[in-house]
Amino acid sequence: MQAAEIELKFSVDDMDKLRLGAQRLGFRLVTDRTFESNTLYDTVDRSLRSRRQILRIRHYGDVCTVTHKRVADGDAGDVAYKTRIETESVVEDGDALAEIFLQLGYGPVFRYEKFRTQWELEEGHLVLDETPIGVWAELEGSPAWIERILEDLQVGPERRSTKSYGAMFLSWKEETGSSAENLAFDEVEAWAEARDLSAATR
Repeated sequence: MQAAEIELKFSVDDMDKLRLGAQRLGFRLVTDRTFESNTLYDTVDRSLRSRRQILRIRHYGDVCTVTHKRVADGDAGDVAYKTRIETESVVEDGDALAEIFLQLGYGPVFRYEKFRTQWELEEGHLVLDETPIGVWAELEGSPAWIERILEDLQVGPERRSTKSYGAMFLSWKEETGSSAENLAFDEVEAWAEARDLSAATR
């Protein structure tokens, strides 16, 4: 399935408050807190990244999907939102697809994990993502719908972001000096434990 994806992230300080807000606005729970693992694929020279495209295999609970995202032809997008053309399909065997990618010259270049909760309301979706480096929510729908929900949830401009989790991870690495290579719970936790141990032995 191919569709235009318009979305916006915002930081979450209080998950219970967000859940109550979603319930108050009438959001319907689609999927309760579920572990999600994503792997991005690219060529050695990062040809997809240079064209602002991604190729991803996602495991969300027992469901595996393959996704390709790209910027719309001739459209730089609305700077207030992250807008992409998304083509996505459920796949039966993620490992087999990963091997096909390898044989075609696309290898794994980045992995990111989170626990995701999903809701829907009217034509839009709200997700809550618990990542190794913080908690974020994401709204996907029309710009008017997104703005209305942001206002209803009292989300100020300072909390909003159009960055990908990859970009957020790179910024976090610069700020913390982390040696983690992927936005994965085991890597981030291992780095934090090593940092704390080093600090305790000084």
